[in-house]
Amino acid sequence: MPKIKIHTKQPRIDMTPMVDLFALLLTFFMLTATWRPSDPAPVDTPFSVSEKPTPDANIMTVLLSADNRVFFNVDNGPDTILKFRPKILAEMGKRYNIEFTEDELRTFEKLTASSFGVSIQDMKAYLAATDANVRASLEKGIPIDSTDNQLALWVLFSRQINPAVNTLIKGDANADFPIVREVLDILQDKNVNRFNLITNLRVIEVTEETTE
Repeated sequence: MPKIKIHTKQPRIDMTPMVDLFALLLTFFMLTATWRPSDPAPVDTPFSVSEKPTPDANIMTVLLSADNRVFFNVDNGPDTILKFRPKILAEMGKRYNIEFTEDELRTFEKLTASSFGVSIQDMKAYLAATDANVRASLEKGIPIDSTDNQLALWVLFSRQINPAVNTLIKGDANADFPIVREVLDILQDKNVNRFNLITNLRVIEVTEETTE
């Protein structure tokens, strides 16, 4: 009597759920990610071998361009609900008798991605400008001279509003030493004795010596 063969089905893997999940994650990251804009002035940072990462929050950055302009930036802290930036700008306004509206404070709060190099007297025009070229024309550098040391005040109010703020310095390798020294003196005058230097990582080639 012949044997009855039972028909067996080949296993089949359905990749549809995985493709759907991949598409969902890709869409999520595209909608939530923010583009990192370039610096307002090109900065060719020096090289180093340090691999220490910069902090992600609680940072204020002093940027020195090759043409010796000084830029500044400070974040909103680890949580945007803290609203550090508008508070710092409001304090700067009080010092110079400039009253910023709520809309101007909110605009300044959102401009966290890029450093600014505009004097406080031109800040209203800077915040009102919608064209990038107009804003760039106003960025002549933050005053640091002894008669109107605005950088010192930005540092002072940033540390008062956020005592946990860390200081980063990003300087062009071709920036003149006197301007670098002056910025360091300003930081030390405001009791900022510890800071991180932003550099490019130098590639080190490790060669193995052979002995005969």
